[in-house]
Order: sequence, then structure tokens, then C-alpha cells
Amino acid sequence: MRKRILAFVLAAALISSLLVTAAVAEEDGAPAEAAQSEESAPTENQSSETTAVTDGESTAGETEEPQQDAETEIPAPDPVGQLSFANLESRMRENNLTVLMLEESIASIDEIDFDKMQEDLRDQLNDIAKLQYVSIAYPEAAGGMTFDSLQSSYDALKEQFDDLKEGKIQDDYDAVVRQLRNTEDQMIKTAETIYINILELQNTDEQLQRSLAAMNRTVQEMELRYDLGQISALQLQQTESGRTQLKSNLETVEMNLDNLIVQMEVMIGAEQTGALKLGEIPDVTDEQIAAMDLEKDLAAAKEVSYALFDAQKTLNDAKETYEDAIDGKGISSYQRKSAEHTWKAAQYTYEAAVQSFELSFRTAFNAVTDQQQILKASQTALALQQDTYASMELKYQQGSISKNALQDAKDDLDDAQTAVDTARHNLFTAYRTYRWAVDRGLLNT
Repeated sequence: MRKRILAFVLAAALISSLLVTAAVAEEDGAPAEAAQSEESAPTENQSSETTAVTDGESTAGETEEPQQDAETEIPAPDPVGQLSFANLESRMRENNLTVLMLEESIASIDEIDFDKMQEDLRDQLNDIAKLQYVSIAYPEAAGGMTFDSLQSSYDALKEQFDDLKEGKIQDDYDAVVRQLRNTEDQMIKTAETIYINILELQNTDEQLQRSLAAMNRTVQEMELRYDLGQISALQLQQTESGRTQLKSNLETVEMNLDNLIVQMEVMIGAEQTGALKLGEIPDVTDEQIAAMDLEKDLAAAKEVSYALFDAQKTLNDAKETYEDAIDGKGISSYQRKSAEHTWKAAQYTYEAAVQSFELSFRTAFNAVTDQQQILKASQTALALQQDTYASMELKYQQGSISKNALQDAKDDLDDAQTAVDTARHNLFTAYRTYRWAVDRGLLNT
């Protein structure tokens, strides 16, 4: 696509310079007949390809944008300093500088008037035909331009005109729009991943905080036992070393958490404070999972996938190259065979892309149900831990266990709750990955 557009720009620049030369020649005394040749046919030495193009030729349609999914519910605005998952995409589309740049690029393509572009090309082709007439009938007025040099310019523009008339250029622009939309979707999907990673790091931070508090209790107990002569100095040092390692791990997690929060603030166009608060993600319901249909959803995903669209376009280009090679005159047998093998390789490449997409989609489908059963298992474990903690509370009230033992039981309960939260996040991630594939064809293959 870029090659076609670049060729068009260069050709247009060339024609502009040629027309200026012709105008100067007329002012210097070129015969009047040259100015009267607008409706004249080229001389018999001119190929039929350079015949003036009529205004009656049909034009191709304009580029159409992919339709966007309609929102059925509009979430409430986020309070200052907060971000909800429901508003993540809308805030990115409104404030993310890269997304805004991509939208302006799409808007610039939408402004292209292909009818006017075709009309301009037709005028330029007719102007070259006139210049060719001048170069033959009045060589001294042609300013050094020859019929052959003008013919090469004509051929380049004619190729552009034919591509435009047949809709090839429109298809190229449509492909660019789809690529830009796909880039936007990739960015938003990445932001969703960062959002969930922040929630998970917050869980990890809380878990490490509990572990550090438990380690502090252990160190305190070990120091007392050391003072009583029950343990060696080496045992105490080993325990303190474990606490130091926990502190280091906690600092690393908090540093990564701060970095991700600032990155999220940048992605939504907020001030970089590192203080952004994220809301929890919504639950994935059993009804949503039950509504998943592997074959139907796979067909929908393949229909809107940019990766498969691009693979198909590459295949079509390879086919066109192959057909040009076997139809070309003066092509040797080994060149034809080479073109044939290249075409077959392109077919295998496309089939491999489809196969890879289907495999990744099926994997994403299975991941949802797998994460669903993991969540249910973690919820069962949490219920058991709740019963255990209630029993430990009773024992503590009866004086049969220490406060530290009760606190350890509370930590186990909190860890079980964290495991449920992580399972919820993983299920939501798996389901969102699946929905991105179904709704917008976005799937890492």
C-alpha cells in the first residue's frame, strides 16, 4: 500500500513539473494547434494505453470503517484519583495520546475523496496525452521531453488509475484502517492486563505483609528462646536472615506495583502521582460461561480477526504475483517453477496461520472452564478455612492455644481469601481473553 501511495505522489509531482514546462513552451510561441488538442487522439505511434480516459468510467466505493460494538450500559464516572475497570477503555480512548494519534490517522484516511482522486488522475493522464502529441507534432516546443519519457510517466499513473478504478487502493486504505484499529485494541487489551496485574500485586503485597508480620513474631519468640539458652546464635541468625529476605521481596513487589500504577496513569491520561486507586473487577457469572459456544464463537472470531485478514491479504498478493509471473512474456521455465513454489509456500503459510489461530482459540476456550473449576475449588478451601478459624477462636477463648497460634490461623484464613481473589482474577483474565477473540478477533497466536 505504501508503495502505491508513494508512486502516486512521485508521479503527481512529475506531472506538475511537466505541465509547467508545457505552459512555458506555449508562451514562447508554440503553435495554436497544441492548445486545441484537448479532444484529439494521440498519433498512430502512441500505444492504445495512452488514449484519453473518458469521464464516464465508473469509480470504486469509499473505505468503510469496522463497526464498533454498541454499549448497552454507561458506567458512572470514576471519582477523582480512582479508576474502575468498566471505565478503563473509555478513558483510554478519550485521553491516551497514542490512541488519539491513531484516531486522527484514521480520520485523515476517512477524509480521502476517492472519486476526486480518480478525477485528478484522469486529468493528469489526459494532460500527458496532450504533451505526447506536442512532443511528436512540435518537438521544438516540448522542452526536451520525448514520447518515450512521457510514456513511462503515463504508465505509472495509469497503473494507479486502474488500481483506483478496481478498488485496490481503497482496499489498501481499508487494510490500514483495520491495522490501526487493531493497534488500538492491542493497547486497550494490554491496559486490561496491567490493571489485573496491579490487583494481583496488591494481593501479593498484602500476603507478604502478613508473612513479614508472622516472621516478626517468630523472631521475637526466637530471641526469647535464645535469651533462655534454648537455641543457638546460628538458629537466631537464620531466622533473622529469613526476615531480611522477606523484606527485600516486599520492597521489590512494592516497587513494581508503583511502576505499574504510574504506567496505568499514563495510559488513561491522568497525572503521574502513583496514587491511583483501582476498583475490583466484576465477577464472571456461570451464565456467561454457559453461553460460550466453541464453534459459533470461533467462526465469529475468524471473521473479525485482523491477523487472519492480513494473512489472507498476503496470500492474495502472492497469488497475483504468481499469476503475473506465469502470464508474463519471455519468462523462462525455471522462473515459472520458482513462482509456483513461492505461491504454494504462501498457501501453506496462510493455512498455518489459520491453524494456529484455531488452536489458540480452543486453548482460550478451555482455559475459561479450567479457571472456573479452580475458583470453585479455592472457594471450597476458603469455607473450610473459615470453619477452622472459628474453631481456633473458640480454643483461644478457652485458653487452650496462644495468641500467636490464633494469629497464624487468621493468616491462613486471609491466605485462603487471597487464593480466591487470585482465582477470580485468573478466571476474569481468561474470560476477557476469550471475549477479545470473539468480539474483535484479537488473539495471540
